[in-house]
Amino acid sequence: MNWFIFALLSALFAALTAILAKIGIKNVDSNLATAVRTLVIIIFAWGIVLFQGTIKQIGTISQFSLLFLVLSGITTGLSWLFYFRALQLGNASQVAPIDKLSLALTVILAILFLREKVNFSIILGVILMTIGTFLIAFGK
Repeated sequence: MNWFIFALLSALFAALTAILAKIGIKNVDSNLATAVRTLVIIIFAWGIVLFQGTIKQIGTISQFSLLFLVLSGITTGLSWLFYFRALQLGNASQVAPIDKLSLALTVILAILFLREKVNFSIILGVILMTIGTFLIAFGK
């Protein structure tokens, strides 16, 4: 499978995550719900690594890569904590699109920090995604 299929599967499971979380978070503290979800992810991810046998490669991770993986983990945790709280307070159909502003922000940050190239279609896409996000989240 190529990257596009994996990206589509990611989008599908992210959508299911929002719906399942909204149902599951009812009458549960949002931080506790995030902790439960995180525990499941830890067990799931380490189970895959153990099953594949790739745990042997853990010693080959450079300190540089490890630093950025840890920072990525911290930002993921913060994202999840804020996402679950937003889901608890708002409608999934409004919270999820705002959360997906990460698409436009990722493109902008990739341009700034990773020096990824931009062209007219990328700029237009970011503008349209942003407009679409607000239309979905706040359109009446």
